[in-house]
Formats: sequence, C-alpha cells, structure tokens
Amino acid sequence: MVSAEAAAWALRLFAGREPRDRAEIEFHRNHPDLDSLRRAFAATVEFRDFLDRSVLEPPRYAIPPFLLRAPEHPGIPALLEEPTLARPVSQLCTASQFDEPAFPAWCGALGLSPDHHRKTWEFCYVMAVLWAAGVLEPGRRALGFGCGTEPIPALLARFGLDVLATDAPHDVIAGQGWDSTNQHSGGLQDLEKPGIVDRATFRARVAFRPVNMNAIPTDLRGFDACWSSCAFEHLGSIAHGLAFFENSLATLRPGGIAVHTTEFNLQSNEDTYEDAALSLFRKRDIEAMLGRLAEAGHEVWPLNLHPGTTPVDEHIDLPPYALPHLKLRVANYVTTSIGLVVRKRAD
Repeated sequence: MVSAEAAAWALRLFAGREPRDRAEIEFHRNHPDLDSLRRAFAATVEFRDFLDRSVLEPPRYAIPPFLLRAPEHPGIPALLEEPTLARPVSQLCTASQFDEPAFPAWCGALGLSPDHHRKTWEFCYVMAVLWAAGVLEPGRRALGFGCGTEPIPALLARFGLDVLATDAPHDVIAGQGWDSTNQHSGGLQDLEKPGIVDRATFRARVAFRPVNMNAIPTDLRGFDACWSSCAFEHLGSIAHGLAFFENSLATLRPGGIAVHTTEFNLQSNEDTYEDAALSLFRKRDIEAMLGRLAEAGHEVWPLNLHPGTTPVDEHIDLPPYALPHLKLRVANYVTTSIGLVVRKRAD
C-alpha cells in the first residue's frame, strides 16, 4: 500500500488539483506500489485532457500594446514595420528575415546552417550591420566582446579586417557553466574556422585577449567597430548590461559603429527577469539607454520593435528546445533577441 503523501502527490501531479477529501486519498492508497499508482493516474481522463491541450494548443505569442508605442524620447528615431537584414536598424529577430536572400548568404559566409534559430540570426545580423555601415573593408579594426567560439572574427579576417576578439577571464565566469559548454573562448585556437579563412590569414589578422566586460580596459581605443552577440545580458544585472553598451563606445574612433545583440522582454514593460546570470531587457530599459546616448550626441539607429506576424513569430519555444527557436519562455516572460546599433559621434 502506498503512503497518503504519495497518493496526494499523484493527485497534484496528474490531476492538477488538491485531494477532494480524506476518502479520496484513502481510495488511492490501495495501489500496491508507486509504479501502479503512477500508471493508474497516467490513464485518467484528467491527465489525458491535459496532454491533449498541451500538444494541440501550444502557447502562442500575442503582441502587447506597449510594444507598438513610439519611444517617448525625441532623440530615438523609430519604425514599426517588418525588419529586414537588407536594411538593418535596431530590430528584433523575426521570421521574415530568415526568408530574405541575405540570410542564407551570410550563413554560407559564416559556415552556418540556415536554421530558424535566433543565435544564427544574431551572427547574420551583426554582419549585415557592419556591411551596411561600410565597415567591411581591408585595414579596418574591429573589437569583439564575449566572442566564445563564434565565427565572426574569422569572417572579418577574410574581409581583411584586423580583429581583437575577447572573452571573459576564467575567474569571472567560474561556476557559470560557460567554460564547460563550448560557449567560452580560452584563446585564439577556439576561434579558428578553417572553412571560413585559412590559418595563416587568421593568425595574421586576429588576436585574442581576456576582457571583463564590466571593466573594459582603457587601452582598447580607436576601433572602427565593436560587437557582441547575446553577451551583455549575463553581466550581473540590467544596469551592468546597459553600462557595458554605453562604455563600449569609448573603444571606438569617432564615427565608429557599436552593434550588440541581447535578450528582449516581449511580455512586459514593467516586470522582468533579472539575476546574476541572466537579465531580460525591457523596452523602457533599451529606450532609456538610447535616449542617453542620443543626448550625448551619438547617432542612434532607428528602433524597430515589430515582432513579426507569421505563425513562426507566434510560436513560443519551450524546453526541451527545438526549431523554430525565435521566441522562448524564460520564467514567466517571452523573450527574443534584439540587435542594437549606435554610431559614435563624429567629433
């Protein structure tokens, strides 16, 4: 006979409710063991209905009104239309961009499969911005933050740029899992991509240096561009992430381009998720930062928060994650990737 606690647990897990009374608990205690109890509850109408609803009616994303409102700060230009990789601005990851010719073209150059995955989009978006900004020319200098093992440094080297790729020092990421999941770079060897550029060219044009994004060294100056791909949401807090973006402009020459991707909260402009390992940035967080940069005289690229309207854009991916993976749920919030671009003031 199973215990009363096990019978109550099975009711909560499989029926989704508390026991009606003591008699119901006693009835389910008649099972000879836990396996028998689990099999019985798994066959109940209540549990079958739950499974049918979860499979046939997966969660769908609905656009909240706050996302459609224009920025309050007059220095932030805004658009509200399907974003494109051909004419990139500061924009969200949306399904239509995966259907553009530019997406498979950049995937091919980066050695990536053109999957509907937001991480793939982030790499393509960064390259599309650098192309649109006129940075992809021999002799230019680019600085990458939190590069991990990404292919962007190798492709920039193929374009003839001199690249300094950085990632967090090991003592900064200790215990966070980055160094055990192939998402952290320990040196130049982790960034070599023979399918993108030959080793001699890579070694001649790319250097590596450990850098704490919360304390950017003051000798990193004069770059034509800097970038990061979903890195500054891991800096400890929303305030730390926004400070990094603003501080990254100090590494640029006048007129240089900063392009960074991060997590964007599509669910709320009030509450959000924030802890030491991950922060979801709200519309108001992004706009406050861009407003400050505009007031400082920097060129803020238009902000386009159109979240897409196709069935893929409505899909919310849940663990275990699969494709398409554009929007996903983190805690109680739906998030996706956003790309942000600012050109440093010319003076």
